[in-house]
Amino acid sequence: MDRTSRRVSLTPLGEEFRRSLRPAYDSLRATVESARTAARGIEGRLTIGFQGTADGPIMRAIDVFQARHPGCHTEIVEIPLCDPFGALRSGAVDVAVTLLPVAEPDLVLGPVFAAQRQTLALSVRHPLAARSGLTAEDLAALPLIAPAPAYWREAHAPTITPEGRPIPAGPSVSTLQEGLTLAAAGRGGMLLCRPTADYHGRRDITFLPVTGLPDSVLGLVHHPSRGTARIRAFRTTVTETTNTGDPANADDPTNTEAGACMP
Repeated sequence: MDRTSRRVSLTPLGEEFRRSLRPAYDSLRATVESARTAARGIEGRLTIGFQGTADGPIMRAIDVFQARHPGCHTEIVEIPLCDPFGALRSGAVDVAVTLLPVAEPDLVLGPVFAAQRQTLALSVRHPLAARSGLTAEDLAALPLIAPAPAYWREAHAPTITPEGRPIPAGPSVSTLQEGLTLAAAGRGGMLLCRPTADYHGRRDITFLPVTGLPDSVLGLVHHPSRGTARIRAFRTTVTETTNTGDPANADDPTNTEAGACMP
């Protein structure tokens, strides 16, 4: 750098250094400005559908998203167990937090999260109710209540135990409360994740931990034609707040690796 009593200027070497850095600086500045513009543009309303119970990780994600984007109002609505994807297709919700597996070719599965141990909701009058816990093989002793769609039955109400013993089929239900009521009435058992069991505790049902089954897992699903900035920002927030990255095949809507029970 050349310096006199009146001015300071770069040397030829300094000028060359500045010119070489200019493209990288301009690119970084444009990226920062683009992010700021995008953040300012996340406004309006984001409607989030959930099944069973909206608590824990998803509520943390909603709180963080709302704090980051105060101009975007979030609405939280329950979607039925019997039709988890109808509200997405109709546009009634922008994103849905649903149970895995998700095998819907027209929808996109984003981050998966909230792996939880499974429990069995069972009438306190059932002979197994006195046990402290069950194994997957014990499920052969009672029918399992299940939600729709049809391909969920094997994930949420398996027809055989890991050792090949048949499990009786129980009634299909449309809502979580309907399933719990049938369990209380002794019509069968219903698999739930631990947080949902804790939230829906009732005196006529016992919740027994079950070993030997895949964990319950949730996923964030949206319609590909409505991939707005709001949805992308919420998807990012869910990934960050649940400490999970998008799975390698998250955008593959046929990804069904993780079985799940009720949310």
